Amino acid sequence: MKLTTISDIQEGAGEASGKEFYRIGVAILFIAGVFFWSYIAQGEIPNNTYLAVAAMIGAFMAMNIGANDVANNVGPAVGSKALTLGGAIVIAAIFEAGGAIIAGGDVVKTIKKGIIDPAAFADTQTFIWAMTAALLAAAGWLTVSTMRGNPVSTTHSIVGGVAGAGIAAGGFGVVDWGTMGKIVASWVASPLMGGIIGASFLYLIKRSIVFQKDKVAAARRWVPVFVAIMAWAFGTYLMLKGVKKIVKVDFQTALAIGFGISVVTFAVVRPFVARASKNMKNNRKAVNGLFTIPLIFAAALLSFAHGANDVANAVGPLAGISDAILHGGVSTKAAIPLWVMVVGALGIALGLALYGPKLIKTVGSEITELDQMRAFSVALAAAITVIIASQLGVPVSSTHIAIGAIFGVGFLREWLQDKDDVNIIEEKEEAVEVEERTIHTMQDELAELKSKPDADRGKADYKRITKLLEDIDAEEELLAADSEVLGVAKREVYVRRDMGKKIAIAWVVTVPMAAVFSAVVFFTLRGALGQY
Repeated sequence: MKLTTISDIQEGAGEASGKEFYRIGVAILFIAGVFFWSYIAQGEIPNNTYLAVAAMIGAFMAMNIGANDVANNVGPAVGSKALTLGGAIVIAAIFEAGGAIIAGGDVVKTIKKGIIDPAAFADTQTFIWAMTAALLAAAGWLTVSTMRGNPVSTTHSIVGGVAGAGIAAGGFGVVDWGTMGKIVASWVASPLMGGIIGASFLYLIKRSIVFQKDKVAAARRWVPVFVAIMAWAFGTYLMLKGVKKIVKVDFQTALAIGFGISVVTFAVVRPFVARASKNMKNNRKAVNGLFTIPLIFAAALLSFAHGANDVANAVGPLAGISDAILHGGVSTKAAIPLWVMVVGALGIALGLALYGPKLIKTVGSEITELDQMRAFSVALAAAITVIIASQLGVPVSSTHIAIGAIFGVGFLREWLQDKDDVNIIEEKEEAVEVEERTIHTMQDELAELKSKPDADRGKADYKRITKLLEDIDAEEELLAADSEVLGVAKREVYVRRDMGKKIAIAWVVTVPMAAVFSAVVFFTLRGALGQY
C-alpha cells in the first residue's frame, strides 16, 4: 500500500473521529444543560434532584427518538432525492418540534398503553424509580439500535421499559398480557398493512401513468387525483392524531374535513400540473418529478404528526415523575408542564440533527431504491394505515408501517420486473452474455460437423465433436450457475433481503431487551439507595 493511501485513510479516520467527538460533545452539553436548568428552575421542590435526573434521562430519550424514529418520516423523501439530507433534517426538526409543542397534548399517559397495573407500585418512590428505569432502558436500547442502523419502534421500546420496571416492582402478574399480546401481533400487522397499501398505490400509479403510451397526458389526468387522495388521508390523519390538543373530532368529522381539504387541493394542483407538464418529455423520469412537491409536504406533515404523538414516549414517564414529586402520588395520567414539552421537542430536533442521517440513509436507500412515486406511495401508506388501524383498534407502529411500505414497493418492483428499474451487476451480466455466445458458437460448429456425410468425417472431426459436446455441457453448467447468481443479484438490487432479516430481528427483541434492561436498572437504583 502506498504511503499516500495510508495517509488518506488516517486523515479520513481522524476526520470521522472528530465529527463523532463533536456530536457526543453537543449531546452531553444539551443533556447537562437540561439537568442544571431543571435543577435550578425547580429548586424549591422537595426531591428536585430526582426530577433533574429524570429530566436529563428524558432529554436523552428524546434525542434517541429524533435519531431513530424520525427517519421513517423523511427517509423516503431523501432516498428519492426529493429532499437533500440537510433540507430533510431542517424540515423534520421544525415540524417535529412544532408538533410536539403546538399539538403534543396537555395530558399524557404516564404508564404507556396501560400495560401494567398502577397498584404495582407500593409507593411514590418506587414509581419514580420505575419510570426512571423505563426511560433509561428505552433510550439505551434506541442508542444501540441507532448505532447498528436498525429502525425500531420507540413506542415498543418504552413499552418494554415500563413492563420490565413493573415486573421488577410487582411481579409478572402486574402486566396486562392481553395488551402485550396485541403489541406482539402488531409486529406482523403493522408492516403487512403498510406493505400492502404502499404496493397497491404504487401499482395504481404505474397502471394509470407509467404504463401508458402517453405518460404526460396520463399524468395531467391522474397526478392531481393521487395528490388529492394524499390530502384527504393526511387531512384526516392530522385531525385524528396531529391536532387533538387543539381540537378533538370524531372519525366521521375528521373524514369530512379531510375530504374538504382534498377538494381544495385538487383544485389547486390540477392547473399547476397542467403548467408543469407543458413541455415535458414523454418518459418516466420527467413524470416522476411531478410527485416531488407533494412528497415534501408529506414528509413535513408526517413529522408534525409524529412530534405531536411520539413526544409522549419521551415525556410521558418524565411528566409522571414530575407529577409524583409535586403531588406525592402515583397517577396514570399527568399534566405536561411546558418545560417538559420543550425538553422533548428540543431533544427530538437535536437528536435528528446529530445522529439522524444514518437511519435516514438506511430507510431511504438501503432497503430498496426509491424514486418520488415509490416514496409518495410509502408516505400515503403510512397515513392511511394509521387511520385504518386506529378505527379497527389495532395497535400499530409508525416505524413498522413505513418499513413495511418500503419493502412492499420493493417487492412490487421485483414482481413487475420494470425495465426502468433494472440495475444489475454489470460484470455478472456480461459473463452470462459471453457464455451464451460461446455456447451458440460451439453449437453452430457442432451442427456443421454433424451435417458432414460420414464418409467425409475423419478422426479429427470425431474428436472435435466429442470435445464440443463436453465443452457445451461444461459451459451450460457454468451458465446455469451464473444465471442463478444473476437472478439473486437482481432480486437483491430490488429488495435487500438481508436488511429485512436484520430489521425483523431488531423488532422482535425490542420489547424483551428493553424490559430486561429496565428491570436491571430498577434493581440497581433500589440497591444503590439502600432499599434491599
